[in-house]
Amino acid sequence: MEISRLAVDYTPRFCFACGKENPIGLKLKPVHDGDQVIADFTPGQFHQGWNDAIHGGILYTLLDELAFYAILCNGVELAVTGKSEVKFKKIAPVSEPLRASARVTKLTRRLVEVRALLTHSDSSVIAEGDFLYYVVRHSNRAILWDMDGVIADTGRLHFAAWQETFARRRVTFTEEDFTRLFGARNDFIIRSVIGDNLSAEDVTAIAGDKEEAFRRKAAGNIKPLPGALSLLDSLGKGNFRLGLVSSAPIENIELVMGELGLEAVFDCIVCGRDVSESKPSPQIFLTAAERLGLAPGDCLVIEDSPLGVKAATAAGMRCLAVASTRPSQELEEADRVVGSLEDLDLITLLTRV
Repeated sequence: MEISRLAVDYTPRFCFACGKENPIGLKLKPVHDGDQVIADFTPGQFHQGWNDAIHGGILYTLLDELAFYAILCNGVELAVTGKSEVKFKKIAPVSEPLRASARVTKLTRRLVEVRALLTHSDSSVIAEGDFLYYVVRHSNRAILWDMDGVIADTGRLHFAAWQETFARRRVTFTEEDFTRLFGARNDFIIRSVIGDNLSAEDVTAIAGDKEEAFRRKAAGNIKPLPGALSLLDSLGKGNFRLGLVSSAPIENIELVMGELGLEAVFDCIVCGRDVSESKPSPQIFLTAAERLGLAPGDCLVIEDSPLGVKAATAAGMRCLAVASTRPSQELEEADRVVGSLEDLDLITLLTRV
């Protein structure tokens, strides 16, 4: 029996099928489209068996590789191949584009079954495979999401609410101030702008006014950021654990989650009131890991602010930064930076962050 590769920290440098550094490899680039795993490949003359016909072992490799990525995207970290059956339908000629695809058809605590197809560009089937794996270990991976600037496009609403609130107190709040402090907890922002001489009561009153202004402006105006909802959907289908970790008060979180239809998506929610320290302290992320019953190393954070990236790093967690609210050069402490979650698929998130 063949033991499938370990997905966590899996870096397939020399994998014959997908390794980027294997000079004779196939260099497949599987992607998850929200439903199945797909990869396109055009075989060449060195992949032949009989003249002008691609070797059956190459065709099997394409199916086997996509089957592995399919179980990875369904939350299986380690599995043993119990059975594989491939039926060859047509000859695959040299230099004609092929598409391999695979999806999980059955998943239990102990077994996972995968159906894989290899097709021509005209969608005719070249080969089909059925794979059965014995599950050794399901993934403990959790994805911890910031909300504002990662899931929801709320920056302009927060800025307007802060400006209105500070203006009532004859305090100037600039866009530079907002950009610098976005992602921090309210008390941290207020003291950074007005000073440390405020009483706790004053800070609470200012924060209350600001959040009331935000919710008034936000109702009916919340929009998701590109790629966020589709990635959340893929992670949910894959049985990965999800945490929402935001410095916002719970009332804001409930408003945003309700407007985006995400009320039942997250396994745990940690808000600013649940901790005593603001980002860049790692406290809020460590609290989420504790509630999920996971070690920090099992958690991957998706953030958009430098303060959030610092907090995730200090917590000992890997971090994906989305340059939706800040320039990418300000997020370089993250393990990976993308311009948008549309630039990221589930496989890249799981294997290359």
